[in-house]
Amino acid sequence: MNVELIDKKIADILADYEIIFIVDKNLSHRFVDDLGEFDFYSYKGDGVLNLPSKRRIYVGIKNLDLNSLRLASATAFNAIKELNIKSVKIASYSGDCVKMSFEAIVEGFLLASYKFNKYKSEKKENKIEKILISTEDYNSKKIALDEAQIGIDHAHIIAEATNFTRDIVNEIPEIYTPQKMAEDAKNLSLSYANIECAIHDENYLKSQNMNAFLAVNKASIHPPRLIHLKYTPKQSIKRVVFVGKGLTYDSGGLSLKPADYMLTMKSDKSGAAAAMGIIMGAAKMELPFEIHAVLGATENMIGGNAYKPDDVLITRSGVSVEVKNTDAEGRLVLADCLDWAQSELDPELLIDMATLTGACVVGLGEYTSGVMGNSYELQSEFKNYASRSGEYLTVLEFNDHLKELIKSDIADISNISSSRYGGAITAGIFLDKFIKDEYKDRWLHLDIAGPAYVNKAWGYNPAGASGAGVRACLYYLQKLARNHQKGQN
Repeated sequence: MNVELIDKKIADILADYEIIFIVDKNLSHRFVDDLGEFDFYSYKGDGVLNLPSKRRIYVGIKNLDLNSLRLASATAFNAIKELNIKSVKIASYSGDCVKMSFEAIVEGFLLASYKFNKYKSEKKENKIEKILISTEDYNSKKIALDEAQIGIDHAHIIAEATNFTRDIVNEIPEIYTPQKMAEDAKNLSLSYANIECAIHDENYLKSQNMNAFLAVNKASIHPPRLIHLKYTPKQSIKRVVFVGKGLTYDSGGLSLKPADYMLTMKSDKSGAAAAMGIIMGAAKMELPFEIHAVLGATENMIGGNAYKPDDVLITRSGVSVEVKNTDAEGRLVLADCLDWAQSELDPELLIDMATLTGACVVGLGEYTSGVMGNSYELQSEFKNYASRSGEYLTVLEFNDHLKELIKSDIADISNISSSRYGGAITAGIFLDKFIKDEYKDRWLHLDIAGPAYVNKAWGYNPAGASGAGVRACLYYLQKLARNHQKGQN
């Protein structure tokens, strides 16, 4: 599906259907001419009124905030996507920033149109082929065409990167092994001249003493892969490194998950998938950052040679870890990958992403990611800038009392807390043990366990993978680039 900007009044654009947002409750709206005395806001239709005879759909919208615009366009699309129509038109609805308003509207359409139906014998495809946006604004505001077009172009890129990530996360574990992730990373680098890819096998991991990473993989028939992608821009203002947890399947290991908890564990690769989506989006937008994606790809399985509770693992950094639960495996993979990323890449900004803890889902709900780190200023900046993407983020703060809970009697640190409480934060504190002093204030940990994969549709996300982390990080990087440009002018 394509979205185009048309420099015509809405009435002069030919399309099969029209979408109209109701922005104000008194309906003082220049495009509202069908409703008459109809009380739209008491209508029991979740703020949506579809009038097939008029070939129009009305959608109530709280305001012109970015996520309200995204949700409204997704709501409209979902209401008409199965109709026998090929084209849709809509007027402009621009808030304070024309570029970002158009970006949000188009993202809503494109994200809502995503389907993963690869294994369906009968595939229902969306019939809508194009959405036409008029330059006529609902409140007669003059639209800056160049800004609007940039917003539309960026929305296509961000949605494509998000949907690329969704495809990876939704793919089944029989197909999506560490080798498949390496293959996808290699193919991504071959598609873009400014992306390079290096793939390291189990022998390299042994040479690097990445024993925690290797331990998690021991019982899998699929060998692990350390995948390194690099995007090089024409001119770089900062070196940014993303580290992604790539558990292509997680059974829990010998600390075996119950059967119902094992369902959806194909989504445990969401952090690594998001890192790939981010580097893809950054390359297409030509963002001015040297960006690296370090992916720890493995499975956590069971067998006679599986790593065990009571084992002590010596990580790449030399820190010893007592294993108290083999289902706390993602942090072990990340421990070695984070150490490798710091020593090999010298990041100016280091962000890891992982479906790390069920505790984060319990604490924040399914739709919100936890943001952790040592610099409150960096955490707050990330939350404020990235929230424009529509992703929900909450800062979770470390404290010294929780640090006591991951001490071990026989090793430097334990891989789980001695308390059932605060599990998302204690997992973040575990990772902090592997962040070198010079990088402490440059590091963020994103626990995306909640929104990465939800079994029911929500907002502009169909059931399944949401691509959590992709839009948040791309919006954050865009804002950093704009701030740098303003500082240069």
